[in-house]
Amino acid sequence: MAVPPLPGVLADVAPLLDHWGYLAVAALVFVEDFGVPVPGETVMIAAAVYAGTGQLNIVVVAVIAFLAAVTGDNLGYAIGRFGGHRLVDRYGRYVLLTEARIARAEAFFGRHGGKIVSVSRFIEGMRQANGIIAGLADMSWRRFLAFNALGAALWVGAWVSLGDLAGQHLSTLSPVVQSFGLYLLAATVVLITALVARHMLGRRSADRQ
Repeated sequence: MAVPPLPGVLADVAPLLDHWGYLAVAALVFVEDFGVPVPGETVMIAAAVYAGTGQLNIVVVAVIAFLAAVTGDNLGYAIGRFGGHRLVDRYGRYVLLTEARIARAEAFFGRHGGKIVSVSRFIEGMRQANGIIAGLADMSWRRFLAFNALGAALWVGAWVSLGDLAGQHLSTLSPVVQSFGLYLLAATVVLITALVARHMLGRRSADRQ
């Protein structure tokens, strides 16, 4: 049975899944999670949608994505821990890690530690860099591994579940997403901006007090 056309950006990675299947999920999620800007999250969601249509096995997709995410972040941790600032300063620009961004992220890690490792899975940019920055900040590997695995489980579980559900109703959802995709994107950007602004205002108020 042919898969209905995937909506939006998911359609861009559909050829990878058609040709490589589970290997595309493993490779792209792994590579994305130690800093390389590739569409790992997108291909994972697309694979979950495929699973919802019966083309792939949802359990296999989830397990592969989880293992690739944890392994990729641990490689990033090793790069940051053993390569140090010298290596990141030399090659960081190729994976969008500038000196200023690293400094801000290290300070943030110093204040919030393991919570950031888990939550950063859901934040574009932080997801790709959190392993490297945790290594640079000399975070304990066991602590990093525990929070990293927790974050990976939550991240994979959330997106794979939503993707699988969407795949089961793809014929109904696809025209809706294509029609209102820009509006949904704009609403998401506004929501994220509002949450960030609220967080910053709260911190300034606390600093004044």
